[in-house]
Amino acid sequence: MRKRAAVLCSAAAVMAGSLTALPAEAAAPNGADTFRAAKPVWKDCGTENHPTLQCASVEVPLDHARPEGRKITLALSRVPHTAKKYQGPLLVNPGGPGGSGLALAGFVAASLPKEVAAQYDVIGFDPRGVGKSRPALNCEPNYFAPVRPNTVPSTRAVEQANLARVKSFADACGKKHADLLPYVNTTSAVRDMDVIRQALGAERINYFGYSYGTYLGAVYAKLFPERVRRLVLDSIVDPTEVWYEANLNQDHAFNDRHRALMAWIAEHDGTYRLGTDPEKIEAEWYAMRTALAKKPAGDKVGAAELEDTFLPGGYYNGYWPYLAEAFAAYVNKGDSGPLVRTYENFGAVDAAGANGYGVYTAVECRDASWPRDWRQWRKDTWEVYERAPFMTWNNAWYNAACAFWPTESLRPVNVLNGKLPPALLFQATDDAATPYQGGVTVHQLLAGSSLVVEQDGGNHGITLSGNACLDEHLTAYLTDGTVPRGRGRGGADAVCEALPDPSPGTSKAASPTSRGSTLHGLLGFRG
Repeated sequence: MRKRAAVLCSAAAVMAGSLTALPAEAAAPNGADTFRAAKPVWKDCGTENHPTLQCASVEVPLDHARPEGRKITLALSRVPHTAKKYQGPLLVNPGGPGGSGLALAGFVAASLPKEVAAQYDVIGFDPRGVGKSRPALNCEPNYFAPVRPNTVPSTRAVEQANLARVKSFADACGKKHADLLPYVNTTSAVRDMDVIRQALGAERINYFGYSYGTYLGAVYAKLFPERVRRLVLDSIVDPTEVWYEANLNQDHAFNDRHRALMAWIAEHDGTYRLGTDPEKIEAEWYAMRTALAKKPAGDKVGAAELEDTFLPGGYYNGYWPYLAEAFAAYVNKGDSGPLVRTYENFGAVDAAGANGYGVYTAVECRDASWPRDWRQWRKDTWEVYERAPFMTWNNAWYNAACAFWPTESLRPVNVLNGKLPPALLFQATDDAATPYQGGVTVHQLLAGSSLVVEQDGGNHGITLSGNACLDEHLTAYLTDGTVPRGRGRGGADAVCEALPDPSPGTSKAASPTSRGSTLHGLLGFRG
C-alpha cells in the first residue's frame, strides 16, 4: 500500500436569495477572453498502467482581473482520444481542495469503457498552487509531524498548544506566500479552467469532478454556463454551507461511519475477537485512544495520529479490514506494530500531502467567511463533540487556521443555474465527507439535472469504483448525454444499491489492486 498523501483534502430547499451574488473577483472580466494562452505542447509521460499519458503546461494570469500582469503555470495531463467520433476535452478533478489531478486522467480513461474513453481527450490538471503547478504552496512542511498535541482540549494547556500550532501555520503561510494567497480560491481556479479550455481550442468542455471538485464544477457552470457541454458531479459538496457549517456537519456524519465500522467489527468477532457488542467495541477504541495519548505507539501514533489513521475508514470501507486488524492486534496482543504501519500507510502526511493541505487551507479560508473569534469555534465544537466525538476536535484543528488567516474572505457563489444542459449527479446516502443533503440541494439548484443515489452506500467517490449500476448511468451520459428521469426517494431519478461491505479476509486484496482502492488513493481525504 503506498504512503498516503495528506489527510487532504476539504446543501435544501434553498431559495435564490439565500446566497450572495458572485464575489467581486468572480464578476471580474473574463481572463480567457482577454488573455490568450499558448497551445499546450504535449510530451509523453506514460506509466506502466497508463502508457498513453501525456503531460504539458499552460500559463494563466495570477490575477484574472489583470490578465496582463504576473503569470503562473498549471501542470496538465492528457490521455488523447483515438476514436473518429470526438466529443471534446473531459476535464477531471479529484477534489481537496488541494488534490492533484494529473494521475486521475489516466485512471478515468482506463476505467471507462474503451469505446467511451476513446471519444474524449481526458484532461487532468493540478490547480494553482498544487503539485507540479508553479509556484506550489509550501507553508510548513513538517506541520503534521508526529506526535501532535491531543486534539481534545481537556485542559487549557492542551488548547493553547493547539492554538499556538494553528496560528504558526497561518503565520507561516502569510509570510511565505503573501503574494499568492489572495488568488488561491475557487473562483480563480474556475477561471484557470476556462483558460485551459481556450488553450485546448475547445468552445465547450465536459467536466467530471469528485468531492470538492463538484463545487469547482458547479461554480464553473455558474460563471460559464454556455461553455459546459456535459457535467458530472460525484459526492457533492453542499454549496450553501461553504465552509464552516459543512465541516460541522461532517463531524456528525463521520461519527456515524466510525460506528458503522465498529458494528462491522462486531459482526466478524470470529476474526477480530473484539466482541459482538458495537458499543463495547467502540468503548475499547476510545480506551485505546486514551492509552495512546499517554504513550504513543512507536513514538509516532498518539491520539491525534490514531484519529488520522481511522479517518480513511469513513471515506472508503475497503480500508476497514486493515483498521480492524491493527485495532485487534493492539487490544488483544498489546502489539502496536500493525497500528504504526497502518498509520504510515493511511494517516502520515508526505510532501505532496503537506502541499495539498496548504492549498486546502488557502482555498477554504479565502472562499468564505469563518468565525474570527475563537470562543465561537470552542462553543460550536464542544456542542458537536458531545454527540459526535470521533473526529470533531481533530476536524476543528484541521481548519482552525482560518480563524487567523492573513487574507480577507470572499463570498460563496450561488450556483443556482437554469442555463445548463442536463447535468448528472451521484450521491451515496451515508457519505460522511459530503453528506447526502448536498446532492439533494445541488439537484434542486441545477435545473434539469438528474440525481443518481447509491442507497445505503457510505463511500465517498462512488463512480468508477466497482458499482456497475452507477457506472452504467455514467457511461450512458458520456456516450450520448442520456440521463435517467424519475421521481424516487428525495427526488432521485435513479437508485442503485450499494456494494456489500468487505469481508475480513479481503484487506490485502482490497487495497493496491482494486479499482475502488485505486480511486480512493487518488481522491485522498478531507476533500
